[in-house]
Amino acid sequence: MTDRKISKASSPVTSTSPRRARKPRKSLKRPTGGQIARIPVTEVFPSIEDGLWAAKAVEGESFPVRATVFREGHDRYAAEAVLIRPDGSEHMRVRMVDIAPGLDRYEAWLRPGEPGDWSFHIETWADPYETWCHDASIKVAAEVDTELMLEEGARLLERAIVGKAAHNPTQAKLDPKNAQSLREAIDMLRDKSKSAQTRLSAGLHSRIRHIMRKYPLRDLAGRSRSYPVQVDRERALYGSWYEIFPRSIGAHWQDGEWVSGTLRTAADIVPRVAQMGFDVVYLTPVHPIGTTFRKGKNNTLEASPSDPGSPYAIGALEGGHDAIHPDLGTMEDFDFFVSKAKEAGLEVALDFALQCSPDHPWVSEHPEWFSKRADGSIAYAENPPKKYQDIYPLNFDNDPKGIYEAVYAVAEQWIAHGVTIFRVDNPHTKPLAFWQRFLKQMHGEHPNIIFLAEAFTRPAMMRTLGGLGFHQSYTYFAWRTTKEELQDYFKELANDTAHLLRPAFWPTTHDILTPQMWTGGRAIYAIRAVLAATGSPTYGIYSGYECIENVPRPGYEENNDNEKYEYKNRDFEAAEQLGIAPLIRSLNRIRKAHPALQRLRNIHIHETSSPNLLAFSKHVSAEESPTGSADTVLVVVNLDPHNTTRGMVSVDIPALGLALPPAEGGRPVMRVRDELDGRTYEWGSSNYVDLWPNGKVAHVFSVEAL
Repeated sequence: MTDRKISKASSPVTSTSPRRARKPRKSLKRPTGGQIARIPVTEVFPSIEDGLWAAKAVEGESFPVRATVFREGHDRYAAEAVLIRPDGSEHMRVRMVDIAPGLDRYEAWLRPGEPGDWSFHIETWADPYETWCHDASIKVAAEVDTELMLEEGARLLERAIVGKAAHNPTQAKLDPKNAQSLREAIDMLRDKSKSAQTRLSAGLHSRIRHIMRKYPLRDLAGRSRSYPVQVDRERALYGSWYEIFPRSIGAHWQDGEWVSGTLRTAADIVPRVAQMGFDVVYLTPVHPIGTTFRKGKNNTLEASPSDPGSPYAIGALEGGHDAIHPDLGTMEDFDFFVSKAKEAGLEVALDFALQCSPDHPWVSEHPEWFSKRADGSIAYAENPPKKYQDIYPLNFDNDPKGIYEAVYAVAEQWIAHGVTIFRVDNPHTKPLAFWQRFLKQMHGEHPNIIFLAEAFTRPAMMRTLGGLGFHQSYTYFAWRTTKEELQDYFKELANDTAHLLRPAFWPTTHDILTPQMWTGGRAIYAIRAVLAATGSPTYGIYSGYECIENVPRPGYEENNDNEKYEYKNRDFEAAEQLGIAPLIRSLNRIRKAHPALQRLRNIHIHETSSPNLLAFSKHVSAEESPTGSADTVLVVVNLDPHNTTRGMVSVDIPALGLALPPAEGGRPVMRVRDELDGRTYEWGSSNYVDLWPNGKVAHVFSVEAL
């Protein structure tokens, strides 16, 4: 069953002030031992493995709670989603609304505050007043049991005044003003000098309905069990990443050979990365690189003396995962890089690659940590027919305690030196039980540290890694190219899996250069940058993306002259003129200015007349926006890097979340400002666009009412 997402504005919300914690209510009876509740709550969402693992949320980000709620017979009932703080106090409760009439599917949106281990549950009750409203309206109109129905209504309102609900000792009492309104309605219901319809109208008055909705008679009250929610800091959801190979920054050719860049020369790129608007600078491994079976240019088996080797072949005589490559400098130089990044407002992410070169100290110190082949040699990494002779995988089933302690100590060392984010290389090739233990302990001891799963693998593995605690995940974005593929994938990530994994969109990586990037030139790099930066709260680019590095290695979906095996000395000045550096800078500026682009669950697809036009919007309410103002962004992209695309965009006006009048007769109802070039237009429900590869590949509109 697919849930239809409705506007947050349609869900009545009552919440406590962030500064005042609501006093916990007396605990309602929870179903135990599989016993069904008096008013059943089933198919609860978000729930991972029926609540065994915590669903994902971020401070200040609303998330949907859904459940199937029903009861026997025809009497009315209601449900509320209740959000509980880490200290056990109630943060907010929201009345759930029916989003699929006839299917008993209910929804509410909850918004947590500070990071921590939160939970939610669903409370249900029979609503005798709503049942009376329905039955009395029919019976009085038909002149059936008129006096009886009017008296029953009066008695229900009397119960509300004294706060007596059947089987519910926690029924809230009314304030004096509301109690007086109910007394007046009771008097009218019993006033036989008035017509039956007049008396009934007093009990059905909007004022009375409002009071009874705010203070319902919670008969047969019950609640579901609690479901955990891990609320993380905002960077777990939103951020712009820039990836570098530190050795390439400052590398130069001297006396017929390359001289490596260092961590101090790498720090020279920090001001540029910050000026371009990025939030995270991500370093590939900085550790010593083995020499045994070192790979040469483009992964060749024979390395020349000047080939630096793959930084993923970790470990040499100088040390392993806890050491710095001598060419890069010392731990003091690493601290210098981190300090410069922090001064510029950047967080530092570091590759966490749990494999070893044949020269890694662990190979001689702990040979039992590796798998042996029949001839007694250690098994190197393989993905047949690919062979990675320069890498030995750890065997996590051999001495799991020793491996775990060593790996955890490595992570803690880098945390102590200022790393706040880890990009975990190939986590899907390690046991899930290892990650579950590791991430649980890390969450308890270092709750602000973020882990990104670099797992381009099967959906079940990706989702489970997210469910076990990875904060972010690489995705299939690079391979989603058509309008239909992108639309479906955007909706899947926003609506179906947001509680499991948070997507990070990367148009390319140092390992991935998909076929669509080979021939589209500057246009396809611009198109994919717009899609990545606006389609996901977290996105990243690999250093050189703005330089349009698009020559593929023959037979592979990766760059030729791959930086994994050599130095790259790039001309970033040329990227300002010939590349797309100005566009990247603009996209990061737009992302920071628009809270709507910093959220995941708020995307809406709009229809277009062309298969090469993709249109979608994102909206955040004033209540959720950190600026205190509602924000809506509408994005229109030409997906064809070779041809001009013209067509119509049919805007679903209500989905924009703004108080806009109906666009009758196609008249304009909103002003849209293209944040990329500053031009403004007046739009209605149907609008013409003209986008072309060598100039305007996309619109990124901010939206406001005329």
